[in-house]
Amino acid sequence: MHPAWPPNQPHRADIAKLLVHRRAQRRGIARALMEEIERRAQAAGFTLLVLDTVRGDPAEQLYMTSGWQRVGVIPDYALYPDGRPCDTVVFYKKLP
Repeated sequence: MHPAWPPNQPHRADIAKLLVHRRAQRRGIARALMEEIERRAQAAGFTLLVLDTVRGDPAEQLYMTSGWQRVGVIPDYALYPDGRPCDTVVFYKKLP
């Protein structure tokens, strides 16, 4: 979690990366990590979180089922390790 850098956005933080080792996937670890990140963000006074993920990745479904709002898709936003471009989905979540 990185606080937003613009001075007019002290309420916002970006979720930079959430990675779970392939052998540890499908055990609820990512969901538990996201819940803890959200808890810590709220405790730190943030009210808006933003993140992005590769379109079609299992993380996209995780975020959609965890109350994150899908903003849209940015085509060819990043590159896979082999150099192919991939689309990115942007999400946000308002915290109480």
